[in-house]
Amino acid sequence: AEISSRAGVNYGQLGNNLPSPATSVELIKSLRAKRVKLYDANPKILRALKGTDIQVSVMIPNELIPNVSASQSFSDRWVRTNVVPFYPSTKIRYLLVGNEILTNPDVGTWFNLVPAMRRVKLSLRKFRLHKVKVGTPHATNVLESSFPPSNGTFRSDIAVRVIKPMLQFLNRTRSFMFLDVYPYFPWAAEPSNINLDYALFQAHNVTYTDPLSNLTYTNLFDQIVDAVVFAMKRLGYPGIRIFIAETGWPSAGDVDQIGASIYNAAVYNRNAGGPGTERHFGLLYPNGTAVYEIDLSGQTPLSGYKKPLPPPTTNEPYKGELWCVVAAEEGSANETALAEALSWACSQGKGICDPLQPGGKCSKPDSLSWHASYAFSAYWAQFKKLGGTCSFNGLAALTAKDPSIGRCKVPSGRLA
Repeated sequence: AEISSRAGVNYGQLGNNLPSPATSVELIKSLRAKRVKLYDANPKILRALKGTDIQVSVMIPNELIPNVSASQSFSDRWVRTNVVPFYPSTKIRYLLVGNEILTNPDVGTWFNLVPAMRRVKLSLRKFRLHKVKVGTPHATNVLESSFPPSNGTFRSDIAVRVIKPMLQFLNRTRSFMFLDVYPYFPWAAEPSNINLDYALFQAHNVTYTDPLSNLTYTNLFDQIVDAVVFAMKRLGYPGIRIFIAETGWPSAGDVDQIGASIYNAAVYNRNAGGPGTERHFGLLYPNGTAVYEIDLSGQTPLSGYKKPLPPPTTNEPYKGELWCVVAAEEGSANETALAEALSWACSQGKGICDPLQPGGKCSKPDSLSWHASYAFSAYWAQFKKLGGTCSFNGLAALTAKDPSIGRCKVPSGRLA
């Protein structure tokens, strides 16, 4: 399969301290990026990109897919409002229908996806926007099997009903299979079995040969992409071009996130030429300063970067004690959600929250945040080995700082 090679960036807009669109576009230019992907069709950003040589991807939000799927007039209005006024002075080249829809638990939306893509293509034709390709980004968990790559197979719940008609559409319209590829996650799940250098494009003496295809791989990225290629071939579409919509390596993370460091992120992205979008996958801080030097044109040799990278300190799992506590500052968490999570944690095991009862040695301070932190940590310590996690719908995070107060000893756990 052919893979598009012009590196770009993803323009995330989550945050209240971000640079203006005009400043952001100048920063994108400074990175020598050739493409930018938006997670919507923000008119201020599209205007700021006017007259540049940067190719742009705009996106229809996930929640609008049922409307687009059900109504051609709705699709026409969206394209007329969000694409037509800016084209061609802003180089909109890709219209993405949703983001990682087939990872979304809302199964009903899955089956609206391809009909929505067809309607959007009709809308683009109606307005004579023939150069704009229609696609949708996929996480690699659309695969049921990915190892060895030649055994790549799409999930049985989507292969026939969603993926095959989508591949038919992409093939007919000569569009791309958009993929979000993050070697970090399979490596972090099995750091003892996957060589770190192999995941970072640095494995000069480490290779993997697929026993069925006899293809030899020198990095994890290619191995992941090829699993998708073989999965498409299995459905009868081996020649559809692949477009890497997202990739990257985190430059920081929670204490349990092995390998998340500026050093590893820089090494990965300087080779891959593509940033990610999740927390700490970005190339720039909100104030516009660079997390590390990078030239997305690929023209700067590794020896051409001036600032030395800080040595990685997280390549081995954290071996000390950890506590699972409320992630937000005192009083800033959603109190309703926090109270529900506290109640759930206390109901999961015998005696988990007994020390929080009136008169108990952990009952003070009598605050929701403190009680929730105790309950979260007690739950995690008791159930971690059985698969319990420190998440609570994003309300909790691991910390190496002991939250115990006075005679109250908060239960802790270890990663290994």
